[in-house]
Amino acid sequence: MGFRLEGIFPAALLPLLLTMILFLGPLMQLSMDCPCDLTDGLKVVLAPRSWARCLTDMRWLRNQVIAPLTEELVFRACMLPMLAPCTGLGPAVFTCPLFFGVAHFHHIIEQLRFRQSSVGSIFVSAAFQFSYTAVFGAYTAFLFIRTGHLIGPVLCHSFCNYMGFPAVCAALEHPQKWPLLAGYALGVGLFLLLLQPLTDPKLYGSLPLCMLLERTGASETLLCS
Repeated sequence: MGFRLEGIFPAALLPLLLTMILFLGPLMQLSMDCPCDLTDGLKVVLAPRSWARCLTDMRWLRNQVIAPLTEELVFRACMLPMLAPCTGLGPAVFTCPLFFGVAHFHHIIEQLRFRQSSVGSIFVSAAFQFSYTAVFGAYTAFLFIRTGHLIGPVLCHSFCNYMGFPAVCAALEHPQKWPLLAGYALGVGLFLLLLQPLTDPKLYGSLPLCMLLERTGASETLLCS
Protein backbone atom coordinates (compact mmCIF):
# COMPACT_ATOMS: atom_id res chain seq x y z
CA MET A 1 0.00 0.00 0.00
CA GLY A 2 2.99 2.32 -0.24
CA PHE A 3 3.67 2.68 3.48
CA ARG A 4 7.39 1.97 3.93
CA LEU A 5 10.51 3.78 5.03
CA GLU A 6 12.89 2.48 2.38
CA GLY A 7 13.51 5.29 -0.12
CA ILE A 8 10.98 7.59 1.52
CA PHE A 9 13.02 10.80 1.11
CA PRO A 10 13.47 10.56 -2.68
CA ALA A 11 9.84 9.34 -2.88
CA ALA A 12 8.71 12.55 -1.17
CA LEU A 13 10.97 14.98 -3.03
CA LEU A 14 11.48 13.76 -6.61
CA PRO A 15 7.84 13.29 -7.72
CA LEU A 16 6.98 16.70 -6.24
CA LEU A 17 9.94 18.27 -8.05
CA LEU A 18 8.82 16.61 -11.29
CA THR A 19 5.29 17.99 -10.86
CA MET A 20 6.60 21.48 -10.11
CA ILE A 21 8.66 21.32 -13.31
CA LEU A 22 5.46 20.50 -15.23
CA PHE A 23 3.86 23.59 -13.63
CA LEU A 24 6.78 25.86 -14.52
CA GLY A 25 4.57 28.08 -16.70
CA PRO A 26 1.75 28.42 -14.13
CA LEU A 27 4.32 29.12 -11.38
CA MET A 28 5.82 31.90 -13.50
CA GLN A 29 2.31 33.24 -14.12
CA LEU A 30 1.51 33.15 -10.41
CA SER A 31 4.73 34.98 -9.54
CA MET A 32 3.92 37.71 -12.10
CA ASP A 33 0.22 38.17 -11.29
CA CYS A 34 -0.05 37.25 -7.61
CA PRO A 35 3.40 37.40 -6.01
CA CYS A 36 1.71 37.54 -2.59
CA ASP A 37 0.18 34.08 -3.18
CA LEU A 38 3.57 32.58 -3.99
CA THR A 39 5.10 34.37 -1.00
CA ASP A 40 2.32 33.08 1.24
CA GLY A 41 2.99 29.55 -0.01
CA LEU A 42 6.67 29.85 0.84
CA LYS A 43 5.81 31.27 4.26
CA VAL A 44 3.62 28.25 4.96
CA VAL A 45 6.55 25.97 4.17
CA LEU A 46 9.12 27.94 6.18
CA ALA A 47 7.22 29.53 9.07
CA PRO A 48 5.75 27.45 11.94
CA ARG A 49 3.21 30.22 12.71
CA SER A 50 1.84 29.99 9.17
CA TRP A 51 1.44 26.22 9.55
CA ALA A 52 -0.47 26.81 12.79
CA ARG A 53 -2.89 29.19 11.00
CA CYS A 54 -3.39 26.76 8.13
CA LEU A 55 -4.10 23.85 10.46
CA THR A 56 -7.03 25.78 11.92
CA ASP A 57 -8.46 26.57 8.46
CA MET A 58 -10.89 23.76 7.55
CA ARG A 59 -10.92 24.64 3.86
CA TRP A 60 -7.11 24.49 3.71
CA LEU A 61 -7.11 21.19 5.61
CA ARG A 62 -9.70 19.75 3.22
CA ASN A 63 -7.90 20.80 0.03
CA GLN A 64 -4.27 20.33 1.04
CA VAL A 65 -4.36 17.44 3.53
CA ILE A 66 -7.58 15.46 3.85
CA ALA A 67 -8.60 15.18 0.18
CA PRO A 68 -5.10 14.31 -1.15
CA LEU A 69 -4.50 11.74 1.59
CA THR A 70 -7.88 10.01 1.47
CA GLU A 71 -8.25 10.02 -2.32
CA GLU A 72 -4.74 8.70 -2.94
CA LEU A 73 -5.21 6.11 -0.20
CA VAL A 74 -8.43 4.81 -1.77
CA PHE A 75 -7.70 5.12 -5.49
CA ARG A 76 -3.99 4.35 -5.49
CA ALA A 77 -2.93 2.46 -2.35
CA CYS A 78 -6.09 0.33 -2.06
CA MET A 79 -7.46 0.02 -5.58
CA LEU A 80 -4.30 -0.39 -7.67
CA PRO A 81 -2.89 -3.40 -5.76
CA MET A 82 -6.26 -5.18 -6.19
CA LEU A 83 -6.59 -4.42 -9.90
CA ALA A 84 -2.97 -4.97 -10.96
CA PRO A 85 -2.79 -8.77 -10.42
CA CYS A 86 -6.02 -9.20 -12.42
CA THR A 87 -5.52 -6.77 -15.29
CA GLY A 88 -1.78 -6.05 -15.37
CA LEU A 89 -0.24 -2.73 -14.44
CA GLY A 90 -0.92 -0.94 -17.72
CA PRO A 91 -4.71 -1.39 -17.72
CA ALA A 92 -4.83 -0.76 -13.96
CA VAL A 93 -3.11 2.62 -14.40
CA PHE A 94 -5.85 3.73 -16.79
CA THR A 95 -8.80 2.06 -15.02
CA CYS A 96 -8.33 3.51 -11.52
CA PRO A 97 -8.47 7.13 -12.76
CA LEU A 98 -11.92 6.50 -14.25
CA PHE A 99 -13.27 5.73 -10.78
CA PHE A 100 -11.33 8.73 -9.48
CA GLY A 101 -12.95 11.00 -12.09
CA VAL A 102 -16.46 9.69 -11.41
CA ALA A 103 -15.91 10.31 -7.68
CA HIS A 104 -15.87 14.05 -8.45
CA PHE A 105 -19.36 14.00 -9.98
CA HIS A 106 -20.85 15.06 -6.65
CA HIS A 107 -19.96 18.61 -7.71
CA ILE A 108 -22.77 18.36 -10.30
CA ILE A 109 -25.34 17.77 -7.56
CA GLU A 110 -23.97 20.68 -5.53
CA GLN A 111 -24.05 23.07 -8.50
CA LEU A 112 -27.55 21.98 -9.58
CA ARG A 113 -28.87 22.31 -6.04
CA PHE A 114 -27.62 25.87 -5.66
CA ARG A 115 -28.29 26.82 -9.32
CA GLN A 116 -24.74 28.13 -9.72
CA SER A 117 -24.98 27.99 -13.53
CA SER A 118 -27.06 26.63 -16.39
CA VAL A 119 -27.55 22.87 -16.64
CA GLY A 120 -25.60 22.68 -19.89
CA SER A 121 -22.58 24.55 -18.58
CA ILE A 122 -22.60 22.48 -15.38
CA PHE A 123 -22.40 19.23 -17.36
CA VAL A 124 -19.73 20.62 -19.69
CA SER A 125 -17.73 21.67 -16.63
CA ALA A 126 -18.22 18.20 -15.10
CA ALA A 127 -17.02 16.50 -18.30
CA PHE A 128 -13.94 18.72 -18.35
CA GLN A 129 -13.24 18.05 -14.68
CA PHE A 130 -13.66 14.30 -15.26
CA SER A 131 -11.13 14.46 -18.09
CA TYR A 132 -8.36 16.25 -16.25
CA THR A 133 -8.90 14.36 -12.98
CA ALA A 134 -8.65 11.09 -14.95
CA VAL A 135 -5.38 12.23 -16.54
CA PHE A 136 -4.06 13.35 -13.16
CA GLY A 137 -5.14 10.03 -11.64
CA ALA A 138 -3.20 8.13 -14.31
CA TYR A 139 -0.14 10.24 -13.50
CA THR A 140 -0.30 9.60 -9.75
CA ALA A 141 -0.98 5.90 -10.40
CA PHE A 142 2.18 5.87 -12.53
CA LEU A 143 4.08 7.54 -9.67
CA PHE A 144 2.72 5.05 -7.15
CA ILE A 145 3.74 2.05 -9.26
CA ARG A 146 7.16 3.40 -10.16
CA THR A 147 8.12 4.54 -6.65
CA GLY A 148 6.19 2.03 -4.53
CA HIS A 149 5.35 4.87 -2.13
CA LEU A 150 2.12 6.72 -1.36
CA ILE A 151 3.78 9.91 -0.11
CA GLY A 152 4.75 11.14 -3.60
CA PRO A 153 1.22 10.98 -5.06
CA VAL A 154 -0.20 12.63 -1.90
CA LEU A 155 2.24 15.56 -2.04
CA CYS A 156 1.72 16.00 -5.79
CA HIS A 157 -2.05 15.92 -5.29
CA SER A 158 -1.80 18.59 -2.59
CA PHE A 159 0.41 20.77 -4.79
CA CYS A 160 -1.97 20.48 -7.76
CA ASN A 161 -4.93 21.34 -5.54
CA TYR A 162 -3.06 24.48 -4.50
CA MET A 163 -2.18 25.45 -8.08
CA GLY A 164 -5.48 24.54 -9.74
CA PHE A 165 -5.82 23.94 -13.48
CA PRO A 166 -3.31 26.03 -15.48
CA ALA A 167 -4.84 29.29 -16.72
CA VAL A 168 -3.71 28.83 -20.32
CA CYS A 169 -6.28 31.29 -21.74
CA ALA A 170 -5.10 34.00 -19.34
CA ALA A 171 -1.50 33.28 -20.36
CA LEU A 172 -2.43 33.83 -24.04
CA GLU A 173 -3.78 37.30 -23.17
CA HIS A 174 -1.02 38.19 -20.70
CA PRO A 175 1.24 41.24 -21.32
CA GLN A 176 4.21 38.90 -20.88
CA LYS A 177 2.66 36.29 -23.15
CA TRP A 178 5.78 35.02 -24.90
CA PRO A 179 7.93 34.44 -21.80
CA LEU A 180 4.98 32.70 -20.18
CA LEU A 181 4.34 30.47 -23.20
CA ALA A 182 8.06 29.65 -23.28
CA GLY A 183 7.77 28.69 -19.59
CA TYR A 184 4.79 26.47 -20.32
CA ALA A 185 6.60 24.76 -23.22
CA LEU A 186 9.85 24.40 -21.27
CA GLY A 187 8.00 22.90 -18.29
CA VAL A 188 6.20 20.31 -20.43
CA GLY A 189 9.40 19.48 -22.33
CA LEU A 190 11.49 19.03 -19.19
CA PHE A 191 8.69 17.01 -17.58
CA LEU A 192 8.61 14.55 -20.48
CA LEU A 193 12.40 14.38 -20.53
CA LEU A 194 12.72 13.74 -16.78
CA LEU A 195 9.62 11.57 -16.25
CA GLN A 196 11.41 8.23 -16.55
CA PRO A 197 14.76 9.20 -14.89
CA LEU A 198 13.19 10.85 -11.83
CA THR A 199 10.82 7.92 -11.30
CA ASP A 200 13.44 5.22 -11.86
CA PRO A 201 12.50 2.38 -9.47
CA LYS A 202 16.17 1.97 -8.52
CA LEU A 203 15.95 5.29 -6.67
CA TYR A 204 13.24 3.99 -4.36
CA GLY A 205 14.23 0.42 -3.49
CA SER A 206 12.12 -2.61 -4.28
CA LEU A 207 8.63 -2.23 -5.73
CA PRO A 208 6.06 -4.46 -3.99
CA LEU A 209 3.34 -3.58 -6.49
CA CYS A 210 5.40 -4.73 -9.45
CA MET A 211 6.20 -7.98 -7.65
CA LEU A 212 2.48 -8.85 -7.50
CA LEU A 213 2.55 -9.70 -11.19
CA GLU A 214 3.54 -13.20 -12.24
CA ARG A 215 3.49 -12.37 -15.94
CA THR A 216 5.54 -9.76 -17.75
CA GLY A 217 4.29 -7.68 -20.64
CA ALA A 218 5.40 -4.57 -22.52
CA SER A 219 3.44 -2.22 -20.27
CA GLU A 220 4.76 -3.88 -17.10
CA THR A 221 8.33 -3.64 -18.40
CA LEU A 222 7.84 0.06 -19.18
CA LEU A 223 6.34 0.81 -15.78
CA CYS A 224 8.63 -1.25 -13.56
CA SER A 225 12.05 -1.19 -15.23
